[in-house]
Amino acid sequence: MSDMTETTGDDVRLTIRHATSADVEALATIENECFPPAEAASLDAIRERVAAYPECFWLLCDENGAIISFINGFVTDRRDLEDDMYDDASQHNLQGAWQMIFGVDTAPRYQHHGYASLLMRRVIEDAHAAGRKGLVLTCKERLVGFYSRFGYVDEGISDSTHGDVVWHQMRLTF
Repeated sequence: MSDMTETTGDDVRLTIRHATSADVEALATIENECFPPAEAASLDAIRERVAAYPECFWLLCDENGAIISFINGFVTDRRDLEDDMYDDASQHNLQGAWQMIFGVDTAPRYQHHGYASLLMRRVIEDAHAAGRKGLVLTCKERLVGFYSRFGYVDEGISDSTHGDVVWHQMRLTF
């Protein structure tokens, strides 16, 4: 993917790009602002993920290069998102059928401006262009409607115990 520039209705120029090792600390900061400690990926986990699959991190950046929002996950042939995937980057298979989404993070001061939606549309486009069967994510019940707007279907309560909360597994099939 080459960088893609978007212009919002406010004439703000945004860029979508993949992660590099230089982004790890900023990504970890946003992750910890967006998720409770039991659910957030650690700095080391993010570092390991970026090293193993930088192409599966989509970053939305402002005109100064600051990260506003990011989506990350990996590719696998396994159909369901399972807890062991979060901590084992070696399971990534770039030729896999399913794009897993581990997190959709938007820095708090940028939330509710449509940035996560803009980025999700790009991730869906890229997964489709890569020939994936689709995308899979888990979310809390309050976000089922949000993901449904992109075509994700709620498959019910996931077996996940990540963070000791109840997760819905959602799938978008092409």
